[in-house]
Amino acid sequence: MPKKNTSTNTSKPGTPGSGQGFKTLLHRKWFAFKAMFPKIGKAIVWSIRLGIIVLLLDSGYLMGIWPEWKWYAEGPVEQSQFIKKYQRESRQDKSRPKLRWQPIEWDEMPNNLVKAVLTAEDSRFFKHAGIDTEAFKKAMEYNWQQKRFVYGASTISQQTVKNLFLSPSRNPFRKWHELVLTFAMEQNLKKSRILMLYLNIAEFGTGVYGIEAAAQKYWGIKAKDLTTQQAIELAATLPAPRKHNPKSRTAFFLKQVAKIKRNMG
Repeated sequence: MPKKNTSTNTSKPGTPGSGQGFKTLLHRKWFAFKAMFPKIGKAIVWSIRLGIIVLLLDSGYLMGIWPEWKWYAEGPVEQSQFIKKYQRESRQDKSRPKLRWQPIEWDEMPNNLVKAVLTAEDSRFFKHAGIDTEAFKKAMEYNWQQKRFVYGASTISQQTVKNLFLSPSRNPFRKWHELVLTFAMEQNLKKSRILMLYLNIAEFGTGVYGIEAAAQKYWGIKAKDLTTQQAIELAATLPAPRKHNPKSRTAFFLKQVAKIKRNMG
């Protein structure tokens, strides 16, 4: 008797399960890709064109705000963009506290305050060239562990640039502008001058800018007469000056004071 075919392969020629069907499927995919390729190519070309336009516009913006560095390398301290913004807002809202700002020279700044601010904000200030990659790496590792953004690792140079030349808005372009201007400032200004500018324009409370105004606001004394404890308290104010300061004495503020004391010790 003839043997029955017991093979389980019931695929018909040309069906997806057969070799011929698989080849047919590949051909269809290939033709579909070829049909899409012109569209993909056009999208790439237009993306490149758009990128070039954005780059040109951004370069024009940077040229428009580019500082005359010699004006900042010496002479009187210029008002920061944040101070100017506060003045504009105060004209519209008369209930705001009066602006307090009184710049002082480098030799009028007490050593204990300089040390406290460097300890709190940028301990490697005199070692880096504007961007502290080591501190940035540690900050990002800590943020990753905490599963939230806790530290940004901005240096004093970056904060000075942000305050002097840029708006408070948060966007990728502003961060890029901050980096470019920081590198340029480090090439044109001495470290002591950058630190002097920062201590004269940093915010220490609502409408309070600079260490001289802060010393007078909170203790009624000149900056040069600050005690080490008072200097530490001003340094502890910098992360969030309107909410956590020597007057409010919040739990966060007191924690910052204790942390700076430990690190200074």
